[in-house]
Amino acid sequence: MADPAKRAAWTEAATDYALENGLIGLSLRPLAVALGTSDRMLLYHFADKDDLVAEVLLTSSDRSVALISELPDAPDPTAAVLALWRAHQGSEQLHRCQRMYVEAAALGLFGKEPYASAVGQANARWMTALVGYLVRSGVPASVGERAAVLVDAVLMGLQLDEPLQSSELEESALRDLAGVVAQIASSGQR
Repeated sequence: MADPAKRAAWTEAATDYALENGLIGLSLRPLAVALGTSDRMLLYHFADKDDLVAEVLLTSSDRSVALISELPDAPDPTAAVLALWRAHQGSEQLHRCQRMYVEAAALGLFGKEPYASAVGQANARWMTALVGYLVRSGVPASVGERAAVLVDAVLMGLQLDEPLQSSELEESALRDLAGVVAQIASSGQR
């Protein structure tokens, strides 16, 4: 019978490996060597490679959620948006988790499993954390999800375009986003 503690430890180690090496082209043999085991032993603890990949994606997502959940509450919605961007920029762990998410989302977009299902679960967890952070920072709960969807879309877009954008244009877009989120927040207080 598979050992749940060993499965959990290998999930964490496999997540570290995938964050460093990426998901695209992930192969069990090199992963097993890096973990100090065999691909057969991994498959003893995971139903198949897809099961392992799904666990890695969810673990990475949970790490991102933990980083957002640990952010101190911002004094207002504008400051919250700016703090989220600083967190994205200042945390290599969050940056790597987001990069893995993009890889998985691209594969999931075409219905490829386990990516599509795991990305759906990761999105739900991420949005819950993001809404929670914005609400704790002054966005009314009635418009929290609306604000979170906008913040998530813009921050992800800025991250993807970061190598292509000037920092001045990026900062301007961020200030615009913060202003729009403040407006959304004020509309929810009426």
